[in-house]
Amino acid sequence: MFIQTEETPNPDSLKFIPGRVVLESGTASFNQGDDCGISPFARRLLSIDGIMGVFFGNDFITISKKADHDWYLLKPSIIGVIMEQFVSGLPILLDTPVTQSTSAEEDPIVEQIKELIDTRVRPAVAQDGGDILFHSFENGIVYLKMQGACSGCPSSTATLKSGIENMLRYYVPEVEEVRAVE
Repeated sequence: MFIQTEETPNPDSLKFIPGRVVLESGTASFNQGDDCGISPFARRLLSIDGIMGVFFGNDFITISKKADHDWYLLKPSIIGVIMEQFVSGLPILLDTPVTQSTSAEEDPIVEQIKELIDTRVRPAVAQDGGDILFHSFENGIVYLKMQGACSGCPSSTATLKSGIENMLRYYVPEVEEVRAVE
């Protein structure tokens, strides 16, 4: 098994590509201190000294580290855990997390915002090892949750303001601002 790595815009996050499907659908994010009961795999990765976050996408795993740790020391341990996981054949998640909430009678503006995020933003963000989830829309402000490499990335504010906010304001005049939520 050959596991490729790719740098992300966030110097403290690295994208690991195992060449296999990681999650069939959706995404999952785990941080140091989280209950990883649904993912023993995430628990093993987070037990490596210096690892702060684990993000599972469709065909990649993004690992975030503490700033004072070096990738050249962490990568062998991370790759070892990833290889063990895929050789074992065990599931990545024991249960499916809910990554987006949907309502049968959702506001048409919210539906349009979600559609734009899903079709125009999420694919580009996934290439950088992250994800972006719609949180809410209140008083002209769209609240989005950044995950994976995007969470804590120095360029995420610029991405939100210059890219996503401008695009949403263009297509949805009701949008006045975009903000990140934790």
